[in-house]
Amino acid sequence: MALQPEISGTPRVPSAAAAPAEGETSLMPDQLEIKKPPTAIGGGTGRLGDRLFKAVATGAGLTIVIAIALIAIFLLVKAVPSLRANTANFFTSAQFNTTDAHHLAFGIRDLFMVTVLSSVFALAIAVPIAIGIALFLTHYAPARLSRPFSLVIDLLAAVPSIIFGLWGIFTLAPKIEPVANFLNHSLGWLFLFKQGNVSLAGGGTIFTAGIVLAVMILPIITSVSREVFRQTPVPHIEAAQALGATKWEVVRMTVLPYGRSGVIAASMLGLGRALGETVAVLIILRSAAQPGHWSLFDGGYTFASKIASAAAEFSAPLPTGAYIAAGFVLFALTFVVNATARFIAGGKVNG
Repeated sequence: MALQPEISGTPRVPSAAAAPAEGETSLMPDQLEIKKPPTAIGGGTGRLGDRLFKAVATGAGLTIVIAIALIAIFLLVKAVPSLRANTANFFTSAQFNTTDAHHLAFGIRDLFMVTVLSSVFALAIAVPIAIGIALFLTHYAPARLSRPFSLVIDLLAAVPSIIFGLWGIFTLAPKIEPVANFLNHSLGWLFLFKQGNVSLAGGGTIFTAGIVLAVMILPIITSVSREVFRQTPVPHIEAAQALGATKWEVVRMTVLPYGRSGVIAASMLGLGRALGETVAVLIILRSAAQPGHWSLFDGGYTFASKIASAAAEFSAPLPTGAYIAAGFVLFALTFVVNATARFIAGGKVNG
């Protein structure tokens, strides 16, 4: 079969551009039908569902903000008349006298001191122990020991506050009284351990209350820290081990840096629990006739225990407003604590 020679100068016509066969019509580009992409299943119903879900989620998020704002407004409205009738300095006065509605004299100096000192002391005890327990359960203990031990730690959170209070004043206080005496005699030159405004006998001091609060907040800090440490990326741990790091070096270089913000968040949860604890502190702390000296061996009331101790006397508006004003300070203190925690954690929380 002979091949037909190609004629130079005459370009070949591509097959796609060939003339249409007889009976067919060619369509111009503007006459071509453009197919629409397939719509989502459900069509308009799906979009309506998305809008409804967004509205419900937004409403749920706004609920807590509105509730907090309403609580703050309520506290302010009830507290302002009492603050106007107050004859003492609200921030610097140590007295809290509301027996005479026509001559109110109340301040939060001692309430603030006892609340902050007992809570911070409890946090200083609980955080190192909680971190140690969390590291042991996640990186050292075998699985057969880790699970039941974790359960025991978590069960501490279910113990009622009154049980902790009774245990603290009747069992713990006599046992730690020699320790309190030793610290008072040996480190009395330091303001934290100098003689307080109550007797060391009986253990009704901030020192005892702080230790009991440390036991109470230990399960919260341990549980959160444990879960954060468990989420440390395995490649980070394996990379440190590949470099020849020891077990402690792996923990120090990978686990602790990754869980730093989570531990801070756990600590702030525990601090919030300590700041608001009422029954246990009310049982342990002994009332004091003299102002406090920022000593761990002082007595007195926290914000919460002071309000609880006078709850039965909330009949007249002005005396009641004095306690509500103290409650508003505690309410604001929790916001300051959380804002400080966010700042320290760098605005993020791992885990």
